[in-house]
Amino acid sequence: MTLSIISEQTGPVSSRIPPHEMGPDEPIMDLSHVAGPSITATHTYRGAPALDILLVPGGLGSLALDQGGNTWIQEFVKSRMDQVDYMVGICAGVGFLAKAGVLEGKRATTSKAFWERATSFGENVNWVPSARWVEDGKIWTSSGVAAGMDMMYALLKHLYGTEKLDPMINNIEYAPHTDPNWDAFSVIHHVPGADPSIPLKDCVGPPGYV
Repeated sequence: MTLSIISEQTGPVSSRIPPHEMGPDEPIMDLSHVAGPSITATHTYRGAPALDILLVPGGLGSLALDQGGNTWIQEFVKSRMDQVDYMVGICAGVGFLAKAGVLEGKRATTSKAFWERATSFGENVNWVPSARWVEDGKIWTSSGVAAGMDMMYALLKHLYGTEKLDPMINNIEYAPHTDPNWDAFSVIHHVPGADPSIPLKDCVGPPGYV
């Protein structure tokens, strides 16, 4: 397996989140005090090699890109959609897939904490409110960050089976959720259309939850 890390430029790329607004009429959020390690980009999006899987992560940096008018990610997604075997979006990164138009007519989910914002993109997306992750053909999308780990376990299991995967999972002492429909966080974040019958026993409940 060859991993390509793609950005606007090669070399060290800071993961520190630039100042940004969380929403209209809200004050600028400055997270410059938060440690942000550098990640080494192997290719620019203009010179990226052929890819089997294109994974688009999320995070608060997606807000800063939007507010700065930076569209290279959705443009890259759109240009590679027909070439990749799998298009994968995690958390707020699913919003880039929606903006690229590749989710039109597809089922998808996204971060429940950013549900309203992420689902505002795309005109004909079948957003699934209660889903840890959603698979629709070659497009895989997940809820928040940890849900992305569960989805990647499911995708790797789909691709390679469990003979080599599960020993690695046990070595890192990770217990993935394996039910894509388990999504208590859709209830906690009051996502419209969420299934209220989903038990909250496997997560930290909302204030007052016992």
